[in-house]
Amino acid sequence: MIIARSPLRVTLGGGGTDLPSYYQKFGGFLIAAAIDKYVYITLHDTFVPDLIVKYSELERVADAKLLKHPIIREAFGLVGLDGHSLELTSMADIPAGAGLGSSGSFTTALLKALHAHKRSLVHPAELAAQACEVELGRLKEPIGKQDQYIAAYGGITCFKFLPNGNVEAWPLKLSAETRNNLEDNLLLFFTNYSRSASAILKEQDDKSKSDDQSMLENLHFVKDLGFQSQAALESGNLAEFARLMDVHWQHKKRRSGGMSNPKINEWYDLAMASGALGGKLIGAGGGGFLMFYAEEKTRLRHAMTTAGLQEVRFRFDFEGTKLVIS
Repeated sequence: MIIARSPLRVTLGGGGTDLPSYYQKFGGFLIAAAIDKYVYITLHDTFVPDLIVKYSELERVADAKLLKHPIIREAFGLVGLDGHSLELTSMADIPAGAGLGSSGSFTTALLKALHAHKRSLVHPAELAAQACEVELGRLKEPIGKQDQYIAAYGGITCFKFLPNGNVEAWPLKLSAETRNNLEDNLLLFFTNYSRSASAILKEQDDKSKSDDQSMLENLHFVKDLGFQSQAALESGNLAEFARLMDVHWQHKKRRSGGMSNPKINEWYDLAMASGALGGKLIGAGGGGFLMFYAEEKTRLRHAMTTAGLQEVRFRFDFEGTKLVIS
């Protein structure tokens, strides 16, 4: 039995600049943090010749090439496995479409398990690159690279996306006090809306490819906010980081009409009136989780739960994609 797990993530600055349509021209930068909510992949040998795959559906096929699930099919192909006499199951702490990078986490955990089955070691950078090859290269999804990289690396990590496709990664330089305060004062609330990241990001991707000036200027500004967020966090100025989150959200909403909706805007305004110093919708937009920074958390929690939003408490994950059992 092999069990691999991969963390979900929240973005702390610069989100959206990790799409190839942007970074291939201008380079991208963002800060992401892995959290202790996970996607799990289990893999074990069976006594039947078929490959059995269990996710929200059940598939039983003679060869992995025949799978309907695109990521699983392409991951088997990438590592050179046909899947004979194997059973694979996926589970997750948070449902897909919640804006926490579940697709990238799923892909990195899947590849980690497949490499373990082949008894091959894989470095986090290679694991992330392979996950990007599956989702962006083979499946042509109009998404970015941050989910795969933060899932593979874990921690609170800065990523620079270079025009040549390379990715540089290094840990954010936080004091222990700042890290603990950040972890204690970030709150996640589920909006009860789920959505496809690909659908939301396609508009951004298309506009970036066509050199739409308003989109490019928006992403240039957000990238600069990422660098400002890095400076604020590394200097321990969490109030400034929270302010930058709010500025980011106001600009992010302008990228697409589907980025927010009246109910999300109402909840955001309620949070800001109830003690939040800043916040934003996590992920591509359109639904998922609202994240806020608040030093006085009791009033914010009461306001959000009274409004019908469920809080998901979390800590940071510093292990990245790993084998739990092998």
